[in-house]
Amino acid sequence: MRSFHNAKTMAKTLREELAAKSLDISHDQALELVARMFGFADWNTHAARIAAEEAEAKAARKTGVRFKPAIPIIRFFDEAKAREFYVGFLGFAVDWEHRFHPGAPLYMQLSRGDLLIHLSEHHGDASPGANCFCRMEGIEAFHAELLAKNYRSNRPGLEKADWGLEVTVHDPFGNRIRFCEQRHS
Repeated sequence: MRSFHNAKTMAKTLREELAAKSLDISHDQALELVARMFGFADWNTHAARIAAEEAEAKAARKTGVRFKPAIPIIRFFDEAKAREFYVGFLGFAVDWEHRFHPGAPLYMQLSRGDLLIHLSEHHGDASPGANCFCRMEGIEAFHAELLAKNYRSNRPGLEKADWGLEVTVHDPFGNRIRFCEQRHS
């Protein structure tokens, strides 16, 4: 599958396919169209993003330093409520669970797609009232999915912000998770 890194190849293919149908566009026009298809304002913005990611990858190869997405740790107090909310309502899967011994506080990892969240009953791991910002794609479908579940304690709205669309949910423990589909600018 092609990503936004393949923009020049995609622009060339677009030009060739349109030319075969007697529609001629310049290479610059094709680049602008491909940039827009990936959600960028224009080709210059798209090209800058490609260059920044290539520079980061080069630096990572040179130094061995490469950052990965952070994993939020969210405090919870009731295992059944946590599972109902995060697994039942939000659609996460439980990847693994850990207790130091039977009866000890639970620590577990949840995932949905590339998003990982750690839930912890341990006192020192996190504080209630956390706010997590989770970037995603397909937020309108996700919002519809949540509303269709008719979860009694949460009917989130789809909000427009300067940076994109957001769906904010509040878990039963006072934590807030903000799912956001960001606009590329």
